[in-house]
Amino acid sequence: MKKQLDSIVTHIVLIAVCILFAFPVLWLVLASFSKSGSIYDIDGFFPDQYSLASYRRLFTDTTMYDYPNWLGNTLYVAVFSSLIGTVLVILTAYTISRFQFKARKLLMKSTLILSMFPSFMGMTAVYLLMVNFGLINQLWSLILIYAAGAPMGYLVQKGYFDTISNTIYEAARIDGASNITIFLKVTLPLAKPMLVYTALTQFAWPWSDFILPNLLLKNKDLWTVAVGLTHLDETQFTRFAAGAVFIAVPIVILYFALSKFLVMGVSSGAVKE
Repeated sequence: MKKQLDSIVTHIVLIAVCILFAFPVLWLVLASFSKSGSIYDIDGFFPDQYSLASYRRLFTDTTMYDYPNWLGNTLYVAVFSSLIGTVLVILTAYTISRFQFKARKLLMKSTLILSMFPSFMGMTAVYLLMVNFGLINQLWSLILIYAAGAPMGYLVQKGYFDTISNTIYEAARIDGASNITIFLKVTLPLAKPMLVYTALTQFAWPWSDFILPNLLLKNKDLWTVAVGLTHLDETQFTRFAAGAVFIAVPIVILYFALSKFLVMGVSSGAVKE
């Protein structure tokens, strides 16, 4: 009886938490379909009339708010940041996991301590560096910063590489494989779930980040979606909601499409003896 009561209470709490977090999302989605454009015309929690006009204006009325261009800039930055960042994270994690060198423990402790500090603490220094290198108003400056900061989050990938049995590497070395061959032909095929996870997380960060693009991109034509949407005024709230919903759709699709592969890959493990 006590276990049943605990289970009921737990489920009630979980359902309440889900509703608490889901309600703002539902409200924003419904607001994006509001026929009225201003937030002040929405009476109560939900709109009185619904329309697709906000989505149409989002892609057709680009005189002042060029959402398609912002979307292209965001996609450009996110894709290249994901590709470069994934390579750097995987290489860092594999090196820390499989090779022993003098500064290894010091490097791990240093990165762990540095990761405790919020990233925005270094924004002033980043801005001054970008000014001195002439990289203000350059999309590549965002890509370089995102990719350069990616290896700081190598601990998850390192933990995955640590689970791969040493017997696999020893067998490959007996067959005459070099370190590069072992990495490319042995480690990477076993690490497909971790590669997908890394690429997805490295894509999601620049896709939705606001602070760094707002700091470095002053030209309106170079804005990302996160920066552009914040410059919409109150009379364009439904367009803001539509843009926010549309930018969230690719991430949601990616997570749903890859979640099964991730769970199955990680749970099955990489070691087969």
